[in-house]
Amino acid sequence: MANKEIIKQKETAVNELTDKIKKAKSVVLIDYRGIKVSEDSEMRVNLRKENVEYAVIKNALLTRAFKNAGYDFDDVLAGPTAVAFGYEDAVIPAKIINDSAKKFNKLKFKGGVVENKKLNDAEMKAVALMPSKVQLIGQLLGMLTHPMRSLAVVLSEIAKKKAQ
Repeated sequence: MANKEIIKQKETAVNELTDKIKKAKSVVLIDYRGIKVSEDSEMRVNLRKENVEYAVIKNALLTRAFKNAGYDFDDVLAGPTAVAFGYEDAVIPAKIINDSAKKFNKLKFKGGVVENKKLNDAEMKAVALMPSKVQLIGQLLGMLTHPMRSLAVVLSEIAKKKAQ
């Protein structure tokens, strides 16, 4: 009787994880070996500020959930694994984890999913180095307003010369 309840709980956990994987803009898998509790807590606070969900989950549950979602991570789901789910910005979880990895020199990317595409550890690191959505919007706005500003300066100079 107890086994059926445990199996049902695990099925529920796998279904919830599958839903999170499907809803998330990015899912980052991390090897957190050697990280101190204080370092982990600091990283969790930074992730929480950006509305990123972070948890340590058993590899067996993750394997089933990823398979249900259409991904195969059997090759990297060994050893301790933590997962960060980013629901708002696809780049932010990887950025925060990469910053923490540089600071603590212990975290390693195992892989992940960004915008429904499976990525390996090197690709996740490349995502971490990309500008965030807010930075990209700022750069785009700067590029769009630059020609208008240049035109305004030129017209202003022409008006000054004519006034002289």
